[in-house]
Amino acid sequence: MNQFKPIFLGAADPRSEMVTYRRVVNSQKCVRAGGKHNDLEDVGRDVYHHTFFEMLGNWSFGDYFKEEACGMAWRLLTEEYRIPPERLYVSYFAGDAISGLPADEETRHIWLSIGVPADHLLPFGMRDNFWEMGETGPCGPCTEIHYDHIGGRNAALLVNADSPDVVEIWNLVFMQYNREADHSLRSLPHFSVDTGMGLERLVSVLQGQRSNYDTDLFTPLLSAIQQCANCPKYRGRTGEADVGKVDMAYRVVADHVRTLSVCIADGVYPGMSGAELVLRRILRRAVRFSSEVLQAPEGSLAGLVPTVAHILIMDVINENEAQFLSSLKQGRRVIDRTLQRLEGSNSVFPAPVAWSLHRNLGFPLDLIGLMLEEKGMCIDQQSIDELASANEKLKRQTQSSGRETLFHLDLHTLAQLQADKVPQTDDFLKYHYSLGPDDKYVFQPCHATVQALYCGQALVSEVAEGQRCGVVLDRTCFYAEQGGQSHDQGYFIKDGLQDVMYPVEAVHLAGGYVVHQVTTADVLTKGDQVQLYVDEAQRLACMVKHTATHILNFALRQHLGPSVEQRGSHVAADRLRFDFSGSLSTTQLQEIEKSIRNIITEDSAVYIEEVSLARVKDIPGLRTVEEVYPDPVRVVSVAVPISDLFVSQTVRPTSVELCCGTHLRRTGEIGDLVIVSERQMVKGISRIIAVTGDDARQAQEAGQALAQEVESLMARLAAVTSPCLASTYRLAKEVGVLTDAVDCTPIPQWQRRELQTHLKSLQRTTNTIIRKLETKEVNKTHNPVGLSALSANDWALAVCAYLGGNAGGSSTVAKGTGNVADLAVAIRYAETFAKDKIQHQC
Repeated sequence: MNQFKPIFLGAADPRSEMVTYRRVVNSQKCVRAGGKHNDLEDVGRDVYHHTFFEMLGNWSFGDYFKEEACGMAWRLLTEEYRIPPERLYVSYFAGDAISGLPADEETRHIWLSIGVPADHLLPFGMRDNFWEMGETGPCGPCTEIHYDHIGGRNAALLVNADSPDVVEIWNLVFMQYNREADHSLRSLPHFSVDTGMGLERLVSVLQGQRSNYDTDLFTPLLSAIQQCANCPKYRGRTGEADVGKVDMAYRVVADHVRTLSVCIADGVYPGMSGAELVLRRILRRAVRFSSEVLQAPEGSLAGLVPTVAHILIMDVINENEAQFLSSLKQGRRVIDRTLQRLEGSNSVFPAPVAWSLHRNLGFPLDLIGLMLEEKGMCIDQQSIDELASANEKLKRQTQSSGRETLFHLDLHTLAQLQADKVPQTDDFLKYHYSLGPDDKYVFQPCHATVQALYCGQALVSEVAEGQRCGVVLDRTCFYAEQGGQSHDQGYFIKDGLQDVMYPVEAVHLAGGYVVHQVTTADVLTKGDQVQLYVDEAQRLACMVKHTATHILNFALRQHLGPSVEQRGSHVAADRLRFDFSGSLSTTQLQEIEKSIRNIITEDSAVYIEEVSLARVKDIPGLRTVEEVYPDPVRVVSVAVPISDLFVSQTVRPTSVELCCGTHLRRTGEIGDLVIVSERQMVKGISRIIAVTGDDARQAQEAGQALAQEVESLMARLAAVTSPCLASTYRLAKEVGVLTDAVDCTPIPQWQRRELQTHLKSLQRTTNTIIRKLETKEVNKTHNPVGLSALSANDWALAVCAYLGGNAGGSSTVAKGTGNVADLAVAIRYAETFAKDKIQHQC
């Protein structure tokens, strides 16, 4: 609808034909593979999603509205197309308490008057029946028509339930509002209608097929694929029945070839950014399914494909789904407990509870609103806005300072805690984690008592709701920032107030006290009993990086010798940083990664034990840094039990360090490691940045993809026998784009250096070709009769000598000096000299 936005907004150019539009019908080519509407990952898995489809549109600009639109739609489907009415279900907008939008009862009554049965007329909320294209712009409630492919039943429960047998075929949007930049809604100057019906789904209905791919829009293409593929013919299977994913591959290739063909015909080519990047991804996805699953020969689709991007995305989705399902269960319990507490007393849900669900468990506020709407409740929106505003202000303060604003206890406060005989925090529970029956790490919550509250640079007995403070507990399972490892995050809940979560934003040590930085979601008082919950995903990610850091340190010593020294490190959830004396060549980077990968593959045990400082001196190969260690100290050893370390003759070289951090139980749980950066910080000191697990795999695949791009570009340049200026310019531009991608994309550092070398060579080659071709073009322009060039050096010498001076240079560029009384005379002499040379050649 983008082309019609000016009409919706009443802002069309009065000189354009567009201002005369009242009713419009059209057919639009649509690609849904990015942004808000993205069907890429659904393509192939079912029988009705596409990256490219044809949208049939009906439009009214201030002319007819709801009654006429619904009536025309129903007549077209049931009378003209003769679709059985009993197979059609209609949804309408149920309203939204958060936005203050009422239910679209007008549309409901229109459908009832047309003859749609009440049990086929279904209300849905903002997600399904309020249409918005982006963050701002024209929008409004919509009513959708769904078709049941099976029939002979009541399929109301399957509407909007992602059932392949009950699918939406037509959406009627009533453009009533404009979403402003502040997210408010304002009425449009006139109301309009924007309807869209997918041709592919409509054809499947009219041809009596349950699958879009069984219609004549696709069957010829599927037959063509089968003729060139080394696999069974297409059978239309999905899910577990689709053994080997052969039928899924058919659908992916058929859909993607259509998308590629239409986009390229319209001038959109696979590239490195925007729509071009989306198309490039579609092409590579098609190549993978074509070559690996269907075993079609090379050339069936252009190019080669790296490891398929959709698998990575699927893994990310599954991981996030699993994480949120756990949060969803916990959040549901919080909501239910709160509702029980409020039963019969209030219809407004407490804002602090909703905000804590949003802040700490990742619940979108609109999802909370929908869940509450189902219970007949609403959120205190004003209080939510105030909490959001305060949170945004805090974020801006943090960003402007460039670091986290931590509540560091000052000397006077520490002295007061000690004088009051407040015991130091017992934080040994940070090491108490185990493996559950599914071999996943379990981080048990712990119960604690609030010993002290620090707010406004003073100890206080109570902190009001919404305040930022430091909380000292008698015990904790949170890891405070130390030993180069980031602090834990998470939350705690207060006994007697189980439905309110206090987010723990930072944790640090001060004089033996662990200070938890908290924004209070309710009143917090000294002596309160609380239950602490660590952010398990963040903690586990830090454990992975910390164990990987030890292995990296060991591998560096193995390849650079025992003299290499650690000069600093930092372990965070997303990456690890390691500073060391020396530097690494491209070959050494590869060898170190290989050594680390071998240790990971061995899946060696990680042993941790407390040992007296006096005894650890006897451990051979022990790595330490310049800091004061406690006594006893924790020893972390990879593959070798601590007791065996003291028998030097029998111990193989391994990673052994003194460390207070948290670690994995086995090295195999790291998954993989890739060094994505290695550069010299100051003379003699280099810094490594590395990623692990899925991030490492993605870096490798990104490196392979870029390597193929560079290799392809080198081959194309080598194949050019008679270069022209335009094509060489394009090649040079591609080299520049690839150079930026190689410089900025997280890929293995050794590979980055190799690709940078190749690209620099390509840049030199293209620049040389361009200079030669440009010189040739200049000679053609200024020497049309084909005479041999004018030496610049000879010309400059002659002119400058005439002027009493001297000159020098090459055959193409020269300069000189002379005494010029009259510039026009000097120019005439230069022209005469050139003409004489030309005549002499003739």
